[in-house]
Order: sequence, then C-alpha cells, then structure tokens
Amino acid sequence: MHIPSLKEVVSAEEWQLRCDLAACYRLVAAYGWSDLVFTHISARVPGGDHSFLINPYGLMFDEITASSLVLIDQDGNKLRESPFPVNRAGFVIHSAIHAAREDAQCVLHTHTRAGVAVSAQAGGVLPISQQSTFVLASLAYHDYEGVALHDAEKPRLQADLGDANYLMLRNHGLLTVGRSIPEAFLAMYMFESTCNIQLAAQAGGPLTTVQPGILASVAEAMRVQTGNQGGAFVWPALLRKVERMDPGYRT
Repeated sequence: MHIPSLKEVVSAEEWQLRCDLAACYRLVAAYGWSDLVFTHISARVPGGDHSFLINPYGLMFDEITASSLVLIDQDGNKLRESPFPVNRAGFVIHSAIHAAREDAQCVLHTHTRAGVAVSAQAGGVLPISQQSTFVLASLAYHDYEGVALHDAEKPRLQADLGDANYLMLRNHGLLTVGRSIPEAFLAMYMFESTCNIQLAAQAGGPLTTVQPGILASVAEAMRVQTGNQGGAFVWPALLRKVERMDPGYRT
C-alpha cells in the first residue's frame, strides 16, 4: 500500500514525533503486545490545541509508518486528509486522557493475554516482584463499562486515572501515560512484565510479597537505574532494534 510521505508537508517537530510514534507501534508488535488492529498508541502534537496522532484503523502495528498516522482533534475530526478511519473506542479513551492530563504526551493501551488476565483478578497487581513495585508506585483502576464508545464514560475514566501513570482497565487491558513516547513505552514494558510474572508466580506455590516500606523508595530507585532519564535512557537502543527490523517505519 503506497502512502505519500508527509516529511516535506509537516513541521520537523511533527515529523520527528511521527517517526517516534511509528517506531513505538513497531516495537509493540515486536514484543507481542498488539491485538490485530484493535489497540492504540497516541501522541499529542505540540501546539496547545490537544490534537493528537493515532493509528490508522485497519493497519497492523508492524505496517504503520510515520506518514500513515492520523492527526485528529478532541472531537475526532481529521485535521489532515487520510484514507483511513479512526477507531471510535480508541478516540474516546485517548481523547479523554489527553484532555485531562497536560503531561500526557503519549498514551499507550494494550489487550494482551497477561494484562487482561490480571485485570480480571480481584486483587489486581500484587506486590510480588521488583517490576510490580514500579507499577504500584503510580497505579489506578477503572471498572469495565463495555466497549468504550460513549463520551459519557470520559469523566469517570479521567477521575479514575487521576495523576497516575499506570491504569488497569478492569476486564479489558492495560494503559500507560508518559511525558514522552519513550516514557510511555518503558512504563508499558514494566506493566506487561509485571502481569506476566504475576501469572507465572501464581501457577506455583505460596507467594512472598514485597514489604510496604520498600514501595516508598521505588521512584528514587528508578531514577538511579535510568540515570534520571526515564524512558529516554533505553529509547536509542530500542530505535536501533526497529532499524534492524525494518527502517521503513520512517516513510
């Protein structure tokens, strides 16, 4: 499928954002977090009007390119011509969070088997791994209301998320918020790892939990581990991985 390049059409800043977001889609596919065409990653375009880029509905995540991403406003209107539709459920969830959180540069949502499985557990995320301590430091929950097609759900979604960076959508999946695309991706890596570890641990014997006092020091530990750069610390290596897989994401 030929999609005309937007590299010479959009600003250099928007083009870089498009390339990073397309890379993020490719990485989500590579790590096995995609659900055919049904989940979403969005990134706010600088400018103060809360417009954001989201995936063209109908493309697999490993097909998405910088130029195929769709720019929409807070009402779901396309701000640049595109042959692709936008998934209504994706619009509702992502527009709600971008509107409520000025720091939400990127919102990443998945429907993985492990994520949905833990979201269906009454206890949610358990403090049983190092990975879980990072998640529990900023975790919120939102009860399932059916497929997110209705604007009426937005205020409840916003209220439940609050200032958290990890959101467990009950019976549905996982969501992370980041001040950048790299930050949202690293958060999802931790979230997905936490859920996979939890399911594996529950298949064995009795569980040992992390002491509550340790959870309080997690934020500082993460800053030390990443040189106070958050997701930006691992992003160059992740981009090299995408380049090895297929540099066509930058078209």
